[in-house]
Amino acid sequence: MYLRLARLLAQHFTVWLYDPPGHGLSQGHRRDSLSVGQMTDQLALWLETQQIRRPVLLGHSLGGEVVIQLAMRYPQLMGRLIAVAPTGIPENPHLLEQVWRLVRDVPGERVGFWPLCLSAYFRTGIGRFYRLARAIEHQSTLPFLALVRCPVLLFGGTSDPVVSSSALTRLSSHWPHVRVVELAGAPHAMTDANIQELTEEVQRWFNALDGTGEVQDRKQQDFTRP
Repeated sequence: MYLRLARLLAQHFTVWLYDPPGHGLSQGHRRDSLSVGQMTDQLALWLETQQIRRPVLLGHSLGGEVVIQLAMRYPQLMGRLIAVAPTGIPENPHLLEQVWRLVRDVPGERVGFWPLCLSAYFRTGIGRFYRLARAIEHQSTLPFLALVRCPVLLFGGTSDPVVSSSALTRLSSHWPHVRVVELAGAPHAMTDANIQELTEEVQRWFNALDGTGEVQDRKQQDFTRP
């Protein structure tokens, strides 16, 4: 689902792709990855095992919740944080509303995205997704984000019915370490539909943090996407 974005980012960064146990191409026990807390611990263990030192973590949707929680609970593992349409802001709705928002998002996505998405859902299993969706009902990411101290870049899409871009935009006025980029017309899966814009904004953010106005090649910067 994220290979198109990963290939584009890999032109400028060293990119690692991570699937939680039981998701994507990773094998797992039926009790794996059933809560954001558990997925956060699993990602932290993977980073330590792979000896990836203070990478930039990019998470999309629920993965955004995971990387935000990891930045708060395991700050020693973090470099910088990018969350694309992170769920849990201001909080996750009940299960039926989660499903309805995803259904509303369908027309806005790229046609070629859906075979990849459905294949990933099939490999993970309906049962695991159901239990995970139940676990995150009414869960908010804001208490974790408030305690994050590393630089944070958030992306929202104006055509995303799953995560409100206006809710994300309001955060930057409260926390100076958080920058919010709103992509016009972007759906929820902007990691597929808006890869060029997203990559360019990531580079601009790096340039601003590094104090340079030029696009640089950063092949030595580890970039991990859960």
